[in-house]
Amino acid sequence: MDDDVIRAMVARLSRRHSSGGRVVERAALLAEGADLESVVRWIVAHDGQPEARAPARVTGGLHGARLTTSADAGRAPARYVLPAGALVAPASAPQFAVALHPAQRAG
Repeated sequence: MDDDVIRAMVARLSRRHSSGGRVVERAALLAEGADLESVVRWIVAHDGQPEARAPARVTGGLHGARLTTSADAGRAPARYVLPAGALVAPASAPQFAVALHPAQRAG
């Protein structure tokens, strides 16, 4: 996928995050039908990180902690957090105005 296409899609699907950046749901990316691997690689390449999961609530019982820990171990992250400014397209090469010396100007 093209860099600009991924940037536009992530910008459209994301929302503000408390960190000042943007957050995008993995489910939204899947529902979009995009190549998820390419999009996740793009997010990571632009300093995005999987959102940290809240610690699992320990349930009572003999095997409570073991069951909740193993259930979350293989799950993909639900959200990806991008830093502020990650969705801004990089500026193209700067256009410099050439100042001509008065003697060089056509008169």
